Amino acid sequence: MLLEMLAEGRLHLTAIARLAPCLTESNRETLLARAAGKSKLEVEELVAELSPKPDVPTTMRKLPEREDKTEPPSLELGPDRVVAFLHTPTPASSKPSVQRPVVEPLSPAKYKIQFTASAELHDKLERLRALMRSSMPDGDLAAIIEEAVTEKIERLEARRFAKTKAPRKSLEQTETSPTSRHIPAPVKRAVVERDRNQCAFVDTQGRRCASRDQLEFHHRAPFGKGGDHSPENLQLMCRTHNGYFAERDYGKDVIDRYRRSGGRVSEPVVRYETGPRMVGVSSYET
Repeated sequence: MLLEMLAEGRLHLTAIARLAPCLTESNRETLLARAAGKSKLEVEELVAELSPKPDVPTTMRKLPEREDKTEPPSLELGPDRVVAFLHTPTPASSKPSVQRPVVEPLSPAKYKIQFTASAELHDKLERLRALMRSSMPDGDLAAIIEEAVTEKIERLEARRFAKTKAPRKSLEQTETSPTSRHIPAPVKRAVVERDRNQCAFVDTQGRRCASRDQLEFHHRAPFGKGGDHSPENLQLMCRTHNGYFAERDYGKDVIDRYRRSGGRVSEPVVRYETGPRMVGVSSYET
């Protein structure tokens, strides 16, 4: 069964290695079915559900200084040492390695997150901890970071997706006809909530795109061809899949010209002049 799923691409080697300690005769089929098509992190979350780990302590410490063990070349070189020095390969310039943050599931609702912070970030965290002592006397760093991140998310989502705790208009009060390029705020909120802040693209095998980066509003019936702004006609799409649908709807040559023009919206707009001739005029909004 494992080899079959591996050959079909439903499981990868990393997933098999993570799942192996948890597999038994009784849970094998169910567990492998749940892991099919999952990413490395999703498989680790599944393993953490089956075999949870205890919480890790909150720490913030200074990393030890690295010692430079390279010896400077001697300036006193005799003839024999000059020949050896000239034939010694020059070491490649060492670039600082990029340390990726560690995100490790500990249990179904807990994660271990570890990263290297700059001195400036360390100072900001200490200042924030001091400012929040009245609301968080224990100075729990995880709780402080969570509150700060929540506040930042609310500000960004209010700007990008019109999220607000006190909306001025409901969806029922909103005009969704394609009279302008502007998508009404209630429609944005409804689409983002329905699509759960994630690209809504689903491939032919039923797998949904997991991207939450650079999300854009995609019109199923293209706006440039008369599509309205109703929630039923809109989806959240990552920039890649939104571009894919734009090329499908308008043609690759049209979209390439549009991209070269530096337009800022995700698709060209087709306006129609009113009057006896009713001539269709293609243009791009910026």
